[in-house]
This record gives sequence, structure tokens and C-alpha cells, in this order.
Amino acid sequence: MKRTIPLWLGLLAFSLLPALAQSPTAPTGTIHGHVTNPVGTTTTNGTVSLSNDDGHTDKYSFPVDANGDYKGEANPGTYMVVYRAPDTPKDKMVDSFPNVKIVVGQDIVQDVDMSRKEYIDKLDPEQKKQLEELKAKNATAMKANEVIKGLNADLKTVTQDIKDADAAPVTAAQQLGATAAKADIDAKAAGIKTAKYTEIETLMLRDSAAKPDASVLWAQLGVAQVGLKKYDEAEATYKKTLDLENTSKKPNIAIQGLAQSGLGEIYARNGKIPEANAAYDAAAKVNSTQAVFYLTNEAKIFYQIHNADAQIAASDDAIKADTDPNDPKLAIDYYLKANGLVPKTTMDPKTQKLVAPPGCMEAYQKYLDLAPTGPYASEVKDILASFGQKIGASYKADTKKK
Repeated sequence: MKRTIPLWLGLLAFSLLPALAQSPTAPTGTIHGHVTNPVGTTTTNGTVSLSNDDGHTDKYSFPVDANGDYKGEANPGTYMVVYRAPDTPKDKMVDSFPNVKIVVGQDIVQDVDMSRKEYIDKLDPEQKKQLEELKAKNATAMKANEVIKGLNADLKTVTQDIKDADAAPVTAAQQLGATAAKADIDAKAAGIKTAKYTEIETLMLRDSAAKPDASVLWAQLGVAQVGLKKYDEAEATYKKTLDLENTSKKPNIAIQGLAQSGLGEIYARNGKIPEANAAYDAAAKVNSTQAVFYLTNEAKIFYQIHNADAQIAASDDAIKADTDPNDPKLAIDYYLKANGLVPKTTMDPKTQKLVAPPGCMEAYQKYLDLAPTGPYASEVKDILASFGQKIGASYKADTKKK
């Protein structure tokens, strides 16, 4: 029958059962050490005992802790150090070291290293074969762990790079000072973004090659490629991300949402409006908790490319997706909706007054209700005033007497 090999190979048998371990009496010495299994890794359980009758009985016994260490004290004398695993029978041992002397007032180091040649040489051919297989698997696992460790470090860098890219306009303004021209600030911000997205692209190209089955790496590569305006490459990258997610045993809705919304931005910037709408809708559906976020971003992209109708529709979708109509996060959506509608303003030929399209003034007013001190509050107040609109009672800005 084929034998299987534990990590603590080759048990040695005794003819007598051990007695209970004793507590030391003064004066004493101490002993400590580390336990290593035959594969060469730390053993984190079992006991190390001291015996003065060749292992037949344990006079002192010390547990091996989670770090693979043991320590204890004992009366002076010459002992055999015995290691047993949790499932080792009491009349057997896994490993032993004879003639270990405990000296009063001294600390003795005695490691239990079962990867040593002396121990391995005692194994039979079948056990040695199994040990080599375990070592090979362990080496593979350790290599994989090192790769994962490196990937996680890179992803941490990517996260910070994305934050830095988003904050580029503020950073640029701070670096150039209050007197800097807008064109100079914009150029500085663009340079910061390019540097950050280039670093992300470099890291994720390397990491996705090292671990091509990790969808998160491809998703972040797509973010960088969009940031660098490499839209064709980014489209292929996001599709790769979704292919991996579709075949994953544990799909990640956040990654799927990121990839779908990324495709939405690419399609929008390439003028493929139906495809963009479908991609953003897919992002909102797959990760419904972030639906408002995705749809708001859709409205912002259409605002940037000056597609007012698509901008209005996306803003409406974001507003409908939020179950709280008074959510302050919706302020930007009401602004974008009104911003898309206001160019449709007409002039009443009889009164020569401006006539806003339906929903426009209401959207501006709702923006003020939700963000009375928001970045567009002053602009919105002026627009409402130009249409002869009375600012709603819920708008509190500038109402106190100075």
C-alpha cells in the first residue's frame, strides 16, 4: 500500500508510554528554538519536550507557537530534545536531538530543523519522492506569492496615481500660484495627468503579461489608455477585461462596471452615441449600487464633447436612478440637465422676453436647492435672474443682511 508523507516525516517508536511532564524547580536554565519542517518552511504547531530516558517519558514539554518557536525552563541536566506533531502518538516521536545540556542561569538554543541532511537521509525512497514533490509545489506557491505581492504593490501605486491625475488641476494651480494664467494651469495639469497615466500603463502592461488572467490588471490598463487618449487600445483592453470576467468563477461587479463605463466613454468620444448609451446602461445594471455614479459620468462626458441632447438624457437617467430625489450628489446632474437645455431658449416675439425650454429653470433651481454654495451657484443665480426667475425659498445663499 502506498504511504503518504506528512511534513514531519519518519516517526520513531518507543516501547513505553511517556509520563506527565513535570514543572521545573529552582535553580533552572532555559531553552528555546525554532521548528522547521522537511520542506524548509516553519512548523506552527506541536510540542517540543525534554526527556532524560531517551524519549520514553517527557520531563518537560513546551508548545510550538504560531511563529514556529518554543521556549521553556528546566532543571539542569542532559536531555534528549523531542519534537512531536499534534497527531503524533505518545509512544512515538517525529524528530529528536540527544545530549542537550541545560545549565543553570543559561539560555540554550536548540532548533528542530527537519530539512537537514541527516534527517532526510533516514527517509525511505517513497518518502523522499513525496518530499521532493512537496518542495516543488511549495517553491511554485512561494513564487506565485511573490508575484501577487508585487502586483498588489503596483495596484496600490495605480490607485494613488489615479487620485493624483484627478487632482491635477488643483495641484497645477497650487504649484503655479494665484497669478498663473488658465492656459498655463491647464498645460501643467495635462502634464501631470500624462505622467501619472503613463506610469499606470507601464506597470499594468508588465503586470498583465505576468498574470494575464487577472481582470483587475486589464481594467486599470484600460483606465490609463483612456487617460492617454489611446482609445482603440483601451477598447480592446476593456473587452479583454470583460472576457475574463465572463469566464471567471467569481466575477467582480466593480471591475465589470469599470470596464463597461470605460467602453461608454470611448464610444462617446468617438461619436458612437447608441453604443455609449448601451455601455453605460450595462455598467449601471451590473453594478447597480454605482448606477448614479456611472450615469453622471456619462452626462459629464457628453458635456465635454458638446452633445447637449445626450447630456440631457444621461442626466435624467442619473436623476431617475437615485432613490433619494434630494441627494446632494444629484446637484451636478440637475446642472448638466439645465446646461443642456438652456441653448434651446427662444424669444417670445410679442413680449421680447426669453422663454426657457420646459424643465430648464426647474433644473437650475433644483441645483441651487441641493448645492446652495456649489461651484456653479453664482452662475445659476445669474441665469435665473436673466430669465426673470425668482429664486426659490429653499435657496439660502446671500439672504442675510450685510
